[in-house]
Amino acid sequence: MSSSAAAATTGTHDFVDDPRNASILISVNGTLKLRAEATVSVFDSGFVLGDGVWEGLRLVDGGIAFLDAHLDRLYEGAKAIRMEIGLDRRALAARLFDCLDANGMTDGVHIRLMVTRGVKRTPYQDPRMTIGPATMVIIPEYKTPLPEVTRRGLKLFTVHIRRTGPAEQDQKLNSHSKLNCILACIQAAEAGADEALMLDDAGAVATCNSTHFFIVRRGEVWTSDGLYCLGGITRANVIRLCREAGIPVHEKRFSLTDVYGADEAFVTGSFAGLTPVNNVDGRAIGEMNADGDHAGPVTRTLRALYRDLIGRELTRRTDIEAA
Repeated sequence: MSSSAAAATTGTHDFVDDPRNASILISVNGTLKLRAEATVSVFDSGFVLGDGVWEGLRLVDGGIAFLDAHLDRLYEGAKAIRMEIGLDRRALAARLFDCLDANGMTDGVHIRLMVTRGVKRTPYQDPRMTIGPATMVIIPEYKTPLPEVTRRGLKLFTVHIRRTGPAEQDQKLNSHSKLNCILACIQAAEAGADEALMLDDAGAVATCNSTHFFIVRRGEVWTSDGLYCLGGITRANVIRLCREAGIPVHEKRFSLTDVYGADEAFVTGSFAGLTPVNNVDGRAIGEMNADGDHAGPVTRTLRALYRDLIGRELTRRTDIEAA
């Protein structure tokens, strides 16, 4: 990647640097370790093969947003690849809060929960070469999105790297194997964009390399049919909010021509919520409003509804203990 391209773009997951992250405690198989000491074996399945599943979660006002939905996806993914996580849902949730409490964290935290198949007897793909239990790592960091990115919006570039279908690698799996998304990210960055817009094998719009993509046309919200993208938690919540608010929403196949003619566009993800898109492949999308925010009226409405929904659907330690 050229230095000029790197300097000109940011990305949907860029964050405000926080010095507290230098001394965080990370949970490795239930043991808390300082950041510099938190390691796993070079024989671990995740390192050797990218064999595992993961979740990104947000800690807000002492609670984890949409925890049940995230655990549903984690355990479903583990079942799909025939991997035993080794903890039931209640015990895993308790381990998450143990790590957060040890760090004294209550708000503005992004959590990376990673589970791999475990240590292997030799570096080979066969799961039967695994010895011992799954490896579980929990990394909580103080991370908030860059305000300027949230306000000015994102520049997307449509890459030639396609999202695979269920016959190749099912995108419903939130696996550690993300090479096609990484290649897409590289191509978009080289083109001077913040993130990649990815198509499916027939050329219909699928998703972005690390977020889900939506457009607004004549008051209707469109997103892909979902077959070529991860079952996003934020994506599902936005669709739900549209239906509750009476905003027409469609999960459908559509083309880049539909995107270029959109009135608004935005991406979704657990880290930043809803982020407006201001440009796709050199075509301007929407306009900057009077207060310097590129989010259009539908995007602003959904962003406010989403913030309210987070406040209503937080899981706290007391909820786990009472279950």
